[in-house]
Amino acid sequence: MPDMDRFALQSHEAVMLIIDIQQRLVPAMARRESVIKNTEILVETAKKLGIPIVVTEQYPKGLGKTVEKIGEKLDTGFVYEKITFSACTQEVMSALERLGRKKVIVTGMETHVCVFQSVRGLLESGYMVFVVEDAVCSRRPRNHKLGLSLMHDMGAVITSTETIFFDLLKQAGTPLFRELSKLIK
Repeated sequence: MPDMDRFALQSHEAVMLIIDIQQRLVPAMARRESVIKNTEILVETAKKLGIPIVVTEQYPKGLGKTVEKIGEKLDTGFVYEKITFSACTQEVMSALERLGRKKVIVTGMETHVCVFQSVRGLLESGYMVFVVEDAVCSRRPRNHKLGLSLMHDMGAVITSTETIFFDLLKQAGTPLFRELSKLIK
């Protein structure tokens, strides 16, 4: 029987990592609108549940900042520039260590490059990783599928926005559920 804790999310154990959803990168991506929308849903959910959000931007001088729809909702204290493909820079890993949470919810671009390399680094560092399939993308669907397959094989949990949403909220009928359920309708 698999370790079921590996598949469960509690808000006090989780951190969200948004990888490179940037102004000049987004137009080239397949499924960009749904990735942005689903990341927004997860950002709003994380904020209400007190889940910290860490963001990376790949070479923002060339690729721009995080898209406005997401960027305007974020605490800029956890936004890190990078030039490596992996988000597992010394700054990001130090931030994750300070936060002390071992389950990382990942969204971003591109599935088979920066997301893949970041997930590999997180897994190597002992984190449990939840890759949100409908909140990551690549330019080409084939590369998206390949990236997901590789991350699954490495031990990441491949999941969806709604699966994360409902797992974090745990039950219907609460004031918080009524407030946040509007996000997924």
